[in-house]
Amino acid sequence: MSWLTTTRSRLTGFMKRRETPDNLWHKCRNCGAMLYTKEFEENLQVCPRCDHHERIGPSDRFAQIFDHGAHVGITVPPTTEDPLRFRDQKRYTDRLKSARTGTGETEAMTLARGSIGGVETVVAVQNFAFMGGSMGQGVGEAFLTGARAAIHAHAPFVVFTAAGGARMQEGILSLMQMPRTTVAIAELREAGLPYIVVMTDPTTGGVTASYAMLGDIQIAEPRALIGFAGQRVIEQTIREKLPEGFQRAEYLLEHGMLDMVVARKDLRETLGRLLGLLMRPHAAAA
Repeated sequence: MSWLTTTRSRLTGFMKRRETPDNLWHKCRNCGAMLYTKEFEENLQVCPRCDHHERIGPSDRFAQIFDHGAHVGITVPPTTEDPLRFRDQKRYTDRLKSARTGTGETEAMTLARGSIGGVETVVAVQNFAFMGGSMGQGVGEAFLTGARAAIHAHAPFVVFTAAGGARMQEGILSLMQMPRTTVAIAELREAGLPYIVVMTDPTTGGVTASYAMLGDIQIAEPRALIGFAGQRVIEQTIREKLPEGFQRAEYLLEHGMLDMVVARKDLRETLGRLLGLLMRPHAAAA
């Protein structure tokens, strides 16, 4: 046995190994860069190397978007759970329980009220970590509650979308949320209140086919995946190769489906400016 091995074994006996926290580093999902977690969070969870905008949940979004992060949550009325008694590899109730435990939220859409740029605003945020942000009765009820809270407060309604589509475990009941949310948007327009959509990665399926594409102003975060069907499904259907970046925010902006693509660091300022302009007639009338 060498001197180095003997010395190391002796030192190990009375020197405790320094423990390193598991969450000290974050690996970028796009470029694979190892980022210091604290710096990554200070950069609003955007990779400083490739500008990849990481998916974030309601609590982080509210903290970033409201003035000084100050906001008040809005309670959503409960809906019937597991109306079809659905079961695949797991029971639907078990999937709901797991999603609630993992996210700390009761549903895939969360509501809050606060000011953005000094304008009182109701904000809804979809959480992709909650069963892929899927749209079921709970999401539909949250959207209606948010829209009507905005009408009651005479405030604009801003929705951050992130979803894989309708929730298959609720069958046709999930698809019925598409016309329900459309009616809520019509109520906002009758009240003359702005409805702004911020599409984040990914926004797909029935959400794209309903309230995600009905905003008075359509915004998206950089490189967000936005579409109805998947690229492979489209290519197999039309038997043609789609252009590069076909369903990315920048392509949609270039082809007129979006009004602007805004980096996360500029989002609060941009929304504050837009809301101030859109609500100016209301302030003058008051």
